[in-house]
Amino acid sequence: MDKKLKVGVVGATGMVGQRFLALLEGHPWYEVTVVAASASSAGRTYAEAVKGRWALGTAIPKSVAERTVLDASQVEAIADQVDFVFCAVDMDKDATAKLEEAYARCETPLVSNNSAHRGTPDVPMLLPEVNPEHASVIEAQRRRLGVKRGFVAVKPNCSLQSYVPAIHPLRKFGPQKIAVCTYQAISGAGKTFESWPEMVDNVIPFIKGEEEKSEKEPLKIWGTVSDGRIVNAAAPIISAQCIRVPAADGHLATVFASFDKKPAREEIIELWRSYEGKPQTLGLPSAPKPFLTYFEEDNRPQTRLDRDLGNGMGVSIGRLRGDAIFDVRFVCLSHNTVRGAAGGAILSAELLTAEGYIQAK
Repeated sequence: MDKKLKVGVVGATGMVGQRFLALLEGHPWYEVTVVAASASSAGRTYAEAVKGRWALGTAIPKSVAERTVLDASQVEAIADQVDFVFCAVDMDKDATAKLEEAYARCETPLVSNNSAHRGTPDVPMLLPEVNPEHASVIEAQRRRLGVKRGFVAVKPNCSLQSYVPAIHPLRKFGPQKIAVCTYQAISGAGKTFESWPEMVDNVIPFIKGEEEKSEKEPLKIWGTVSDGRIVNAAAPIISAQCIRVPAADGHLATVFASFDKKPAREEIIELWRSYEGKPQTLGLPSAPKPFLTYFEEDNRPQTRLDRDLGNGMGVSIGRLRGDAIFDVRFVCLSHNTVRGAAGGAILSAELLTAEGYIQAK
């Protein structure tokens, strides 16, 4: 790319917004020219706005530390300064949906970490290695909004981004029933152990809304584009339990699956190890190689050891074996704020840029 695209991060002061800025520092295609947040943060430098709240182990990127935070609700003013935006606001669902669509109507593509538009039929919910073809629904969305270049795209919930990539290469065997339990890090709630000491030496067997998302969102990911909308897949049936555990980062999942045609263990492992998605074939900057890693060791993957695989964008799998009730069971892991949040959104934007949906204004 000859000239970097100008990008804004809306909701830049929260944990996911912070992760966006850290990952975009030095990005070969994108340059952050706007940081925006709530009115209470607007007018201060970014360093001042996140003082005492910077949650990452790395320093605040120098390129944004002294940049003035803008009010995210000033859509037109921000849209005039960027080619597209990432969104990670902390607002209620209706307000988020309206804000995101407002950017799209200002002819500014928006790639969101939020859930507000995940159920909107003409909004692609991209897991780039799995459903890149869903980007084609953007043209129908643009017709609905009456725009030429604006649109909203979203990424899926972090809870499912370890096990959906592992199931996807096995879809030719007809997965019918999946039971999954996710063990989710506290950063998924925007917390650290300093801000949430109650999680030390503790497990909470409930995360509001996560189980419904884990069960329903994969069906949209595996759906098909038809008549300007995404039609959800009818199978597999998914039953999920989501549990908060005392890990800083990384969502681990235990998976049990049954198929129309039971695959052999060696067949499954070979499919995992050889699988490449469109981001890998296109050589996108954030695409991990390999996408999926299978560990033969009985005690892998482990959250602390393996969450940073592929710079946090890889998915690791292990402990594949038979099961007395289902056909197979296994364990998988992904980094929830990188692959599952900001990094996944950046990879989606890279795909949309490579496909021509995001361009310079």
